[in-house]
Amino acid sequence: MRADARDNRDRVLQAAKVVFAEHGANASLNKVAQRAGVGAGTLYRHFPTLQALLVAIISDDVDALCAKGHALLTHPSPDEALHTWLRAVALHATAMRGLVATQMAGEPAPGTQTALTACHEAMRATGAALLTRAQRQGTAPEDADIIDLLKLVNAIAWTSEQTPEDTHLLDRLLALVTNGLRARSGADISTRRPR
Repeated sequence: MRADARDNRDRVLQAAKVVFAEHGANASLNKVAQRAGVGAGTLYRHFPTLQALLVAIISDDVDALCAKGHALLTHPSPDEALHTWLRAVALHATAMRGLVATQMAGEPAPGTQTALTACHEAMRATGAALLTRAQRQGTAPEDADIIDLLKLVNAIAWTSEQTPEDTHLLDRLLALVTNGLRARSGADISTRRPR
């Protein structure tokens, strides 16, 4: 990549972080281009879709979340490890005024490839490893599903973003989820998803 093209790309990424932080899901790519001082054509040449731009911004964060999850696989308490990782995911999902939560909440349709597919898959695999470990210890029910948990975490993130004055809301809601997992781990009630 030529130096001027690289500079334009970097300016777009920096501008996108600011615009997404200010406007969240209501941000437009045109606002990003204006803020970066580039034409719409330049922006679309580097990032043809909103998802492509979002992936460029969050891919390092997703890598860090996955690394944290892998490190937590050696934590002495599998349910604490799962809770710690889900909290980190929720905090990440609140970034950019809920834009991350709204984009990551949906599960990619089978057979489709989007810019976010690799991010979804990496997060799913990391979370599944942590959940499986908690299930083996007996602190999470066997029929718990990581996709369901990640959707709940994204919903919690979105909800807490809507009520910024309640600084403890995210932790209270997340505790309901993880405590519910522990409580259900011995229950004889199945909510297994149809396959």
